[in-house]
Amino acid sequence: MPRIAVGGFQHETNTFAALPATLADFEAPDAWPGLVRGPELFDAIRGINLPAAGFVDEARAAGAELVPLAWCSAQPSGRVTREAFEAVAALLLDGIAACRDLEAIYLDLHGAMAAEHVDDADGELLHRIRRRVGPDVRVVASLDFHANVSPRMVEAADALVGYRTYPHVDMAETGARAHGLLRSVLSRPFAARRHRALPFLIPLTSQCTLVEPMRSLMERTVAPAPGVASLSFFPGFPAADVEECGPSIVGFGRDADAVEREVEAFHDAVLAEEAGFGLELASVAEAVELARREGAPGRPLILADTQDNPGAGGNADTTTLLKALAAADLPGTLAGVIWDPDAAARAHAAGEGATVELGLGARTGFPGETPLVGRYRVARLGDGRFTGTGPFYRGGRFELGPMALLELGRLRIAVASRKQQAADQAMFRHLGAEPAEAAVLVLKSSVHFRADFGPIAGRIVLVEAPGPNPADPSRLPFTRLPPGMRLRPQAAGR
Repeated sequence: MPRIAVGGFQHETNTFAALPATLADFEAPDAWPGLVRGPELFDAIRGINLPAAGFVDEARAAGAELVPLAWCSAQPSGRVTREAFEAVAALLLDGIAACRDLEAIYLDLHGAMAAEHVDDADGELLHRIRRRVGPDVRVVASLDFHANVSPRMVEAADALVGYRTYPHVDMAETGARAHGLLRSVLSRPFAARRHRALPFLIPLTSQCTLVEPMRSLMERTVAPAPGVASLSFFPGFPAADVEECGPSIVGFGRDADAVEREVEAFHDAVLAEEAGFGLELASVAEAVELARREGAPGRPLILADTQDNPGAGGNADTTTLLKALAAADLPGTLAGVIWDPDAAARAHAAGEGATVELGLGARTGFPGETPLVGRYRVARLGDGRFTGTGPFYRGGRFELGPMALLELGRLRIAVASRKQQAADQAMFRHLGAEPAEAAVLVLKSSVHFRADFGPIAGRIVLVEAPGPNPADPSRLPFTRLPPGMRLRPQAAGR
């Protein structure tokens, strides 16, 4: 019965975002648990679509002895502060040092974390752990689909495995696959590993695995060639000005030639599909005109406010698209989730049915953005505590603080006291709003919303409204990317 330590430290870092990730951000719960350590870790993640939860279930079923370390995550944002990184790293390393007779360590990481003092924060953490335990303790980590994988990460681990879906509906499943790899390397370590970077950045909205070309590419990773134990494709997180930024393929196995061939063949297949990763965005004016023509209750038009997605470093508080829709005053328009603790507090102080004069949003100072000022009716209040019901946030025990559904004319807006990507219908139902009954849905999200909202959509449109997460990576002021890295996919024939 192997003795395995279990821990996790997740952050997706947008190095261009203004707000850093502090230790308090990792300590606070949102859709996922706040910082947990020791025995409470397993109860905190149970039943949630998280890699660590899937790993624990599989390991327990196999009879492993599990030692809990610590687990935490924070909403995507700017760099992780030095204090936060060192504090969480110390929790993990001290927990490992206190364990006796460890045979293996499983880590639930993101793979695109950058700290104030180290760009490749995941690689730094893995190397510190490897130095602590030496070469004989097996170290396996699951990584997010958007990981910016570095050679240093591959070198320090016995195996790395990534999600296959975006929206990430297979996070727990990936943790279970990580357990299978760990059992394999406990039997006999992999003799071969290969990391291959790609020379262009892929926009987040073009990485969705529900559509081509990503759907077919990811299907190729499910059953790699004999001799290849694991093949992962990481499309990368493009809003990161670090040397490791960009897509990559990672393979592990016992046949070096087979691993090399499989990784190279996949690399060539992605290059062949490069033109298919192009962007299709609508302007705010185009989005409002579409809402006027196509909005229909029962099959709502979904407008994805992708550049202010809090799941990619946005702050869910820009108002340009909301202002345009408020001016149009179209029936059945439902928007969210806006991060504005002050507005939520004022709504709770006023009470349901009351009218309050306030300026909503634009609290974080994004250039050119101003609050949406008006007299709002407080349609519904909520405490922000509910359970995720969609495929992505499944089982997540939300803690979003005081929430409110505010009405401005015929525009309804869901407001929360904590940032959270609008990727689960439960966020609106908590406030008495049924998304399918809307004619137009405005969601602060890029792709994850498709898992739960896609089935009810009449049409989905990605909107190029202002925000800290530009959909087109070529608009970001990079200074540290590798030479020759293309900032957006190259069109066919160029």
